[in-house]
Parts: sequence; C-alpha cells; structure tokens
Amino acid sequence: MNYPIEYVRNRFPALKRTYKGKTVVYLDGPGGSQTVVEAINAGRDYMMNGGANLHGAFPTSVETMEKISEAKDYVAALFNGKAEEVAFGGNATTMMFHAARAVAKTWKEGDEILLTELEHHSNIDPWKKEAEDKNVVVKYIPLDTKTLTLDLSSLDHLLTRNTKFVAIGLASNCIGTINDVKTVSDAAKKVGAVVAVDAVHGIPHFYVDREELGIDMLFSSVYKMFGPHVGLAMIKKELFDQLEPYKIMPAPDYTPDKLEIGTQNHEGIVGVTEAVRFISDLGKGNTLQEKIISGYDAIENYEASLAKFVRKELGKIKELTLYQAEESVKKTPTVAFRVEGITPNEFTSRMCEEASVFIADGHFYAYRLAEKLGIVESGSFIRAGISVYNTMDEMKRFVAGVQDIIKNK
Repeated sequence: MNYPIEYVRNRFPALKRTYKGKTVVYLDGPGGSQTVVEAINAGRDYMMNGGANLHGAFPTSVETMEKISEAKDYVAALFNGKAEEVAFGGNATTMMFHAARAVAKTWKEGDEILLTELEHHSNIDPWKKEAEDKNVVVKYIPLDTKTLTLDLSSLDHLLTRNTKFVAIGLASNCIGTINDVKTVSDAAKKVGAVVAVDAVHGIPHFYVDREELGIDMLFSSVYKMFGPHVGLAMIKKELFDQLEPYKIMPAPDYTPDKLEIGTQNHEGIVGVTEAVRFISDLGKGNTLQEKIISGYDAIENYEASLAKFVRKELGKIKELTLYQAEESVKKTPTVAFRVEGITPNEFTSRMCEEASVFIADGHFYAYRLAEKLGIVESGSFIRAGISVYNTMDEMKRFVAGVQDIIKNK
C-alpha cells in the first residue's frame, strides 16, 4: 500500500511550527524525534485526571499501575519479549549505568568484556568504568574506517573463555550503519557471554526481535521513537532474576521493579503505549506484534526511498564528503557528511537561518568513531536524520539548502 504520509504528519503537532517565515523541516530525529499527538494527550490526560504513586488502594494509584502494566505489554510486543522483563527509567544511558553496576558484581580480575568502536558512548563507558574498577580486560571490535563497518574477522580471537560480557549497538546513531548483531551474539553465546544491545537508534526505523538476535539485555529511549522522554531496559528474566541492582533497602527486590530506581515518570510512561501503538497503526495483522512488524515494513520502505534520494543528490556535490558504508550494507536513513571550507556548526546554523531546516552537528557521543576518522578537532559531523514524518518535498528543500550554502560559502 502507499505510505500514508498525510495521515502520519497530522499526528505530529510540532510539524506545524514555522521559523523565519517557513515551515520547519525536522531532520534532527536521531537526537530526539517529534512526539505523536496521542502520546502528548495521554500524558496530559493522566495528570489532569489525577496522578498517584504505586501500591495504593485508591483509584488513581490503581490506574497508574494499570497504565504502567499496559506500557510494558506494548514494549514486550515491540521487542518480542515479556512484560515482566521490562523496566523503565530516565533514559537508555541511565539504565545502562544502573544495569552495569549490577551485572559487574560477578566480574573479577582476569575476566574480559568486549565492546565496539562504532558506539554511542552510553554503550561503552558504563561497562568500561565497571571493568576498570575491577581490573577486567576491555577489548574492542575494531571499526574499519574504509568500509565504515565493524571488522568481525577477528571476532573468534577477541572472544575467549574469559569473556563475560559483550556490548554492541544495533545501528550507528551517527553514520547509520546497521551492525550484524546476530553474528556477534551467536559467537558470544559460544563462550557463555552476556550480550547487551543499544537499540536506541534502531527502534525508530526497523523491527527488533530480541529472541531472533539473541539479546540478553536491551536498552532504548522512547523519545527517539515518537514518544516522551522515557528510557527502558528489557532483560532476559533468568538473568534479571540473578542481578542485584544498587537500590534503597525497602525498595522492591523482585523483577523488574528492582531496576526502577525511585518514583518513575508516570505521565511519560503512559505515552510509551501510544508511541508503540503509532507504529502498529501503520501496519496490518491480527495481533499487536503482527501490526508492529507490518508497520515497521512500511516505515523502512518509505524512509529508504527518501534516504536514497538524499544520498544520491549529495553524492553529486564534489565539495561534500559523505560518511557511509557501501550500498550493500544496511543503513538507517541517517546521513552524515562534511563540506570543504565550512565548519559543521557554521553549516548547520546557516541551514537553520537560511532554509529553516533543522540538522545537527558534532560527534553525537560517537566520539571514538569521530576520533578514528580524525575529525573531532574540526567539528566532527553534519548529520541529517530522516524520520517517518518527513516528505520528499522536504528532502528536495534540504538538498537545495545544501547546494545554496556551498554556492555562497
């Protein structure tokens, strides 16, 4: 079926914003998407009708628990997991730090962990800092700077009987490369290692099957996926039950509540359900999960058509360098580039002021990637992130804006 772009755009109130007399083009989705109206209304309605803390006998408390339970059901369908494996928190980074302190309790000197060089640092530093505290060896799957993919040729050498933990991202939030999580997970399981995956940049764009990919610990942030500012962790129950997170003494010690530190963002959590429902509404099927998978198919195909146009047009500009893996490598619709003779920050500022197109610049916490490419000191990347609500007309406007800046730099 044809992608219902007008239906989609009508569900995002922020798309009506103007700047400098023009309708804004939002291409900053990798840093945080715009929010679907149902999620906005859900949070508002929750607060208007009376919020409450948990475990009370009165209606607002009972309703709050029911809404949190519903959100966990939807997240379980989103990742093919179980509701009792889902914990909420501030954001993916916070959840990773909480989980790292718990999972590292069993690490000892001489153990090893394996990370990658193509990561947001939220999926490096929580694990690395715990490893350093316990004199655990930290290894990295190297980035091939020519192909802009992870070099898995040495994977069997990097993984040993001492490897206790492996962390890998689903996709690069900076250059869009989708990693071969399945291959890494299969190899890690052969040595008995726990596999943690940063799903933040993946979930706005494609379906993530926790079981198929062999993921033990999955982390994400719903504000990257059309919802409110809520983080989440999904941890395999048999592993989750063994973890002993740092918490205050009277707090629950059962799964998954024991990872939910303090009172949660209830008005945000009710919006999680609506963010997932938005994806399912774009699909077809008899179950929520079937609709989610079908919805993602529609999203992937549509976003891919926009990204193909942008990459093709930017590739024609000789003053512009694209940072992307070759065509055969799967990528999210995230385009990173640089332009000769103008800093990334100056470029994004001009795009905003001259074209009312919002794009971002920097290393986006993928510091190791930018460092290996030798561009940290000069401002790192310019990044345009295409999302479900963007149009081909906006892509043409963006490309024209790039051409105008280069012509008049």
